[in-house]
Parts: sequence; C-alpha cells; structure tokens
Amino acid sequence: MDRWEVLVRYRFIEIIALWEGRLTTKHLTEAFGIGRQQASKDINNYKRSVGPDNLVYDKFLRGYVPSVTFAPVVTRGEAEEYLQLLSRNSELQQTFGQLPINTDSVEVLSPPVRQVPASVLRPLIQAAKDRRRIEVDYVSLNNPDREGRIIVPHTLVWTGLRWHIRGWCEKNNGYRDFVLSRFRGEAELMDESDHGIEDDVTWAETVNAVFTPDPRLTPDQQAVVAHDHHMENGQLCINVRGLLLPYLLQLLNLGNGEVMEDPKAQQVILANRSELQRWLFSK
Repeated sequence: MDRWEVLVRYRFIEIIALWEGRLTTKHLTEAFGIGRQQASKDINNYKRSVGPDNLVYDKFLRGYVPSVTFAPVVTRGEAEEYLQLLSRNSELQQTFGQLPINTDSVEVLSPPVRQVPASVLRPLIQAAKDRRRIEVDYVSLNNPDREGRIIVPHTLVWTGLRWHIRGWCEKNNGYRDFVLSRFRGEAELMDESDHGIEDDVTWAETVNAVFTPDPRLTPDQQAVVAHDHHMENGQLCINVRGLLLPYLLQLLNLGNGEVMEDPKAQQVILANRSELQRWLFSK
C-alpha cells in the first residue's frame, strides 16, 4: 500500500476522532472506498504504531473516542484542519457524494465554480511537468476576443478565489499569470522550451507582510483583533511570494492595502505597505 495513502488515512483518523469525538470504520470505508476489514486494520495499526495511547473503544458509543491523554502525532491538532475538511466536503459532495462527516450544523460559503474543461487543463498540466510549449486561445478584459498564445506554464496557483497558471508568454516575451477559466478551445502541446521556473526570477522573490490591528481602534478592540489573528506582540508576519501578496490582501479583505474609512470594517492594516508597494496591483 502507498505510504502517502496510509498517512492520509492516519491523518483522517486523528482529525475525526479529535474534533467529532467518535470514530468508526464507517468513516474510513465511506471516505476512502475501502472495505470494513481494511478500515479496522488501519485503526488498529494507528493505535499500535502511531498513537498508542490516543484512542479507546467506547462500547456505549460503538466507536473509538480520544483518550484523556490524546496527543496529535500526524496532525497539528488545530481546529483549522477539521474546518478545512468540512470545507472540502461541502465542495465535493455534489460530485462525489458526502463524506461521513457531521455537517448538519455547518454551512460553508464557497466561491462560484469556474469551469475549466479537461481538454484545456490536462495539456496545461502536462506542459508544466515536461516544460513544453503549448498553443492556446486566451481571452482577457483587455482583449475579450479569442487570441492565440504560445506559453510555457510552470506552476498552478490557487489564490483562494480562483486558479491561475504561471508561465512564459512568447507574445509578451516574459512570465505572466493566466486565469484558467479564460482559456478557450483546444490546447495543443508543442516542443520543449528553454524557459523554465528557474528563470522566473520575479516568481522566486518572497516578501514579509506585517499585519497589525488598525491603530484607530481602542486598545481593547485591538486586543480582540490580535487574538482573532493569532498575533504575537501585536503583529502577524506572513512570508509570501511577492506576486501573490495582492491575493493575500484580498483574502484579508484589505483591498490593495489602503487604509479604509471605517476602522471597525478594516480591523487589520498592512503595516509595511510602503515597503511592499511594488508588489501591489496598480490602479
């Protein structure tokens, strides 16, 4: 059995047991499409060699529950791991069916789905893996009519709202970002290229974004905001690729990093905006 698949199951075991308080073989059989015998074996292997003191069987609940000495081994034991699992479950259930996770009291808002046909995405992924040129049709707000492009993609990027692909553009003679949902028609794979990710020097640059509570808030309000964002000494420092900084600001509802009129609406500011100006979207 693939070691990565086993690790994923062990992580699933820890997350469900810790945050739902009850784990059964049904969780594993429905989540991974395995038999009950294999699911039982996974749980027993976890108990024996991964987290020996983490799970105990509760006859009344007819399942495994976390012990009083439960300590995460293959997860961080953070609520975000379970919440992400809930989020993924809500996104996938219409396509694959719902995982055996209790979502009756959970409502997840997801961004609208941007359709990308396999005839476009598959060759783009192949081109990125093999560093090959690919001929595509692309539309943009500046050029809404289909326009032929030859690009050499190297990285798929999820901004939190939509998928991009980063790569060399022969038309612009430089590296660019392309929104996946704006490709049209059939993509045609071509020959190999000399333009790889190692030459995309701008992509390689990272910055340290420093966020603080809006100083216009009262000290007590700032303390609330700092706690919300797990700040240390009143600061949250996030290392991110410079090119992805604008998307991080969008996820934090900070627009382009400007100071908004209402501090209660903004709550957090980009403290070192002046240092990072070159990475922000131009108006």
